[in-house]
Amino acid sequence: MPVMSDDVIVVRDGTRLPLRHWEAQGGELQKPRAVILALHGMSDYSNAFDMPAKVWAKLGITTLAYDQRGFGNSEHSGIWAGAEIMREDLEDAVGAARTRYPGVPVFALGESMGGAVVLSALSSDPPLSNVDGVILVAPAVWSRSDMPLSYRAALFLASHLMPRVILTNNAASKVVSVTPSDNVPMLRALGRDPLFQKQTRVTTLYGLVDLMDQARNAPDAIRTAPPILLLYGAHDQIIPAAPTQAVIAGLKAKAPKVAFEVKRYEQGWHMLLRDLEGEAVDRDIADWIFARPQSGTQQKAS
Repeated sequence: MPVMSDDVIVVRDGTRLPLRHWEAQGGELQKPRAVILALHGMSDYSNAFDMPAKVWAKLGITTLAYDQRGFGNSEHSGIWAGAEIMREDLEDAVGAARTRYPGVPVFALGESMGGAVVLSALSSDPPLSNVDGVILVAPAVWSRSDMPLSYRAALFLASHLMPRVILTNNAASKVVSVTPSDNVPMLRALGRDPLFQKQTRVTTLYGLVDLMDQARNAPDAIRTAPPILLLYGAHDQIIPAAPTQAVIAGLKAKAPKVAFEVKRYEQGWHMLLRDLEGEAVDRDIADWIFARPQSGTQQKAS
């Protein structure tokens, strides 16, 4: 059985995943109104949710976030663990959260790469189901089929001929220049953060694209799922609009078996939760959570 303490989750194979948590501030509330289990994006780690979690805490929501394998302070940082293992870790973390907060609704939230993990878990066998809802924040769904042929060829050759090569952010910026957020002070702080990865192995990029392939195709394989909320920014320069729109169309096609909502932020970028208008996104997520039927796990707080 997975075990969760204040600062670590021990998953099924004994691996210890560093954990951060932001407890709900509820005054007279005896327990949180909900729990968000949050999965960070590529190169990032659990501290990615420090800004939104503080907003959610004031609204009565507890946030749990762990360093996914290969990231942050986890074991073998910088080594890609594999999408299947990452999905198993998510399932274990959900079970541990259920045990720690009995009777409280639990929502799985994934940002970018984390969104790809959560989305692909909905189409796995067995699918992720032991959650009251799923929140996808700018999910990484840029699959090979959406990439230019030159990108696919370069990735294939690099992964097979130079798998141990390590790319730096500076090298990548010379190939393509993108802006992940309009929150410049936050981006500068990430640049100084020693746990935010500045280098990426070619094999990790190859594994990430495999994961994005699975997430991009997930809607076709989903038969039933908990309620889903997908959020994205009009200025997202990391994940192109076309695959995002294709995933949205695929999820809409699952109605009425899957309750699906989407929010587009005209001033939003890829890092929606940490953009300058991030608090508005945080509150939209909280409102959506509180509007969910809680399936008997907890009555909605007044």
